[in-house]
Amino acid sequence: MSNGIKQSKALKLPAAPLVNLGDQQHELWTGEYFNEGVGGHGGLFDKLNEECGVFGVYGHSEASSLCYYGLHALQHRGQESAGICTVEDGKFNYYRGMGLAKEVFTNENLSPLTGSTAIAHVRYSTAGESKLANAQPLVFKYREGDLAIATNGNLDNANIIKRELERKGSIFQTTSDTEVLAHLIARSEHDDIVDAVKDALTQVIGGFAFLIITKDKLIAALDPNGLRPFMIGRLGDSYLFASESCAFDAVGATYFRDVQPGELIVLDRDGFRSEQFTESGRRAICAMEYIYFARPDSDIDTVNIHSARKRMGKRLAMEAFVDADVVTGVPDSSISAAIGFAEQTGIPYELGLIKNRYTGRTFIIPSQELREQGVKMKLSAVRKVVEGKRVVMIDDSIVRGTTSLRIVNLLREAGATEVHVRISSPPFMNPCYYGIDTPDRKELIAAMNSIEEIRKAINADSLHFLTKEGLLDSIGQGSAGSQSGYCTACFDNTYPTEIVDVTKVGCACD
Repeated sequence: MSNGIKQSKALKLPAAPLVNLGDQQHELWTGEYFNEGVGGHGGLFDKLNEECGVFGVYGHSEASSLCYYGLHALQHRGQESAGICTVEDGKFNYYRGMGLAKEVFTNENLSPLTGSTAIAHVRYSTAGESKLANAQPLVFKYREGDLAIATNGNLDNANIIKRELERKGSIFQTTSDTEVLAHLIARSEHDDIVDAVKDALTQVIGGFAFLIITKDKLIAALDPNGLRPFMIGRLGDSYLFASESCAFDAVGATYFRDVQPGELIVLDRDGFRSEQFTESGRRAICAMEYIYFARPDSDIDTVNIHSARKRMGKRLAMEAFVDADVVTGVPDSSISAAIGFAEQTGIPYELGLIKNRYTGRTFIIPSQELREQGVKMKLSAVRKVVEGKRVVMIDDSIVRGTTSLRIVNLLREAGATEVHVRISSPPFMNPCYYGIDTPDRKELIAAMNSIEEIRKAINADSLHFLTKEGLLDSIGQGSAGSQSGYCTACFDNTYPTEIVDVTKVGCACD
């Protein structure tokens, strides 16, 4: 069964006003909704769009319910769509819909999702058209039976493979990279599904974590560089898979280990077995997971995210101390770094900025004056905390610069006498080809401007970024010890794989 939630027609807005940013102008919002903003669901903020999240269960009688709670824990990784697919006695049951997991699933549509094997997916939000066809898991008819796939990441050579497959007669129903893998599996000369999956995986390039279920198997695979976070949990005799360990906590499971680069795991009646579908490459876990994407209570490669971010803040304080009265962090991902900065300097940490967690995407159309103040619907400065104070504002990154400008101005309007901006990552200068929906290089303010030019553009009294060395030291070494490595291509233009399609930026789901 396949169902979805109908989308109502949103009100169109008049032309959006412009905000000055250096020599450029940017619209305050670009989508159909007033507070949709530049960069999708994130409101008026130019943060990077999330990746996706995957969750899988093998050997539990309540697999779909575990997936539901797992998706809740991974909701920060995508708010565009959610889906769960289960298999019972060779029969596939699935439900997908647009919106948050709590909006998509009800008791009525969860109860038919029976079976002890399941995979689930949350998709990142885009500012463009929402497409139910791209919602995952995707389910396909295969010569050996049904096949369902959920993906986190991006296949850099997907467009090249797709064009070649179309010339050979393949017909694609979605724009998702996941369907490319399904076609490669179906066209493999191997009849055994595991061999067919391995054959398909050796043909794709990029950063990916795949969960695949067949009538009697669950298969998990991670790209050869380990770019995407992917881990295994245990709940009794059951095995679980998730993009972040916080999802295991949500269902009472325990962390078992991380899926290794180039590893393929098969679960079936014969038990748990692991093999390499290809040789592992340079280990390169996405550094932005530690900086921004992952939840603070998650551990990636045994490194706790909150602790790593605190160390980033401490290192930032050592690299770029400034005398001030108050330290505040931009909610939510920058709070840990702000606490670290405050602890290192002795400057008090205060909640100088408060996030409104209940702003939806369908505000009534306000007056022109209120539109121009739209950022305040998402974030407020606490006047009694910052008024008359020299403020250090900690943020995790600067993408286009529009967010930083608005927040600095919020603090100044609330009476801050000085606003010093400290960023707990190096300057973001290059697009990502491995699953993060990033703007073109020309839209990245750090790629086109010096730090001093950025400082002037965001109206800050001073601006400093964490060095790459400081970032890597702050993350530390994971379970692989001295072999632990991180992808920092967005900062230094050093990509761990060959980039064969420079137009293929973003997420595999889109």
